[in-house]
Amino acid sequence: MIEVKNIYKSFEETTVLTDVSTRFEPGITNLIIGRSGSGKTVLLKSILGLYEIDQGEIWYDDRNLVEMPEKERKLMRREVGMVFQGGALFDSLSVAANVKFPLDMFTAMTSKEKQKRVEFCLDHVNIETQAFQLFPSEISGGMQKRVAIARAIALNPKYLFCDEPNSGLDPETATVIDKLIQSLTKEFNMTTIINTHDMNSVIEIGESVLFISKGEVCWQGTNKDILHTKNEKLNDFIFANKLYAQMRKEQS
Repeated sequence: MIEVKNIYKSFEETTVLTDVSTRFEPGITNLIIGRSGSGKTVLLKSILGLYEIDQGEIWYDDRNLVEMPEKERKLMRREVGMVFQGGALFDSLSVAANVKFPLDMFTAMTSKEKQKRVEFCLDHVNIETQAFQLFPSEISGGMQKRVAIARAIALNPKYLFCDEPNSGLDPETATVIDKLIQSLTKEFNMTTIINTHDMNSVIEIGESVLFISKGEVCWQGTNKDILHTKNEKLNDFIFANKLYAQMRKEQS
């Protein structure tokens, strides 16, 4: 579980987050949504500790990130997996070597143990053995995202962060990635936080959805609630899409 309490974040004289409080539960997909410039990326980076907040608390279970000394933060980061927007795979490393990289950096595993873990992670994201020695440029965008997810879970994290994991993917592949992240979240009981603007993801896997507007929490609920809300700011955000506006009209 990750909980943020009354956090504020500013850059110079511009306030980006104002009194944000919420809880992200383990074993479900927690989504943060909002317009560009709403503060959702700043919130994600603040929770990760990439930005120091001005005020408030960030709890990883029973540990307050804000009060952690740097040495303890470094140890805790080993419990965190990250899926970057572009995948961020190393072009010069094979698929298997990309997944093995965090094991080389942060563990004392033997070569055999690392190989076994790499195979386990790649199998869990449905990458076939014959692709293990290919380079990122030799595989599709969807496969690259799956390899990025395999690398993110290599250290068996308690917490998984995903920044726009469907960026650049076609709708069918995006749905596959959504379902994969949701499946892994449940299997390993991770606390998963996904930053997204993709309403398809919200409808598919939004078990908990946090809507941020101008740095404030404006709504929180589930994908089952979101099409029926009376929150004006959220409706303006959702139903700007003609497809969802039509869905709402048909359901009313």
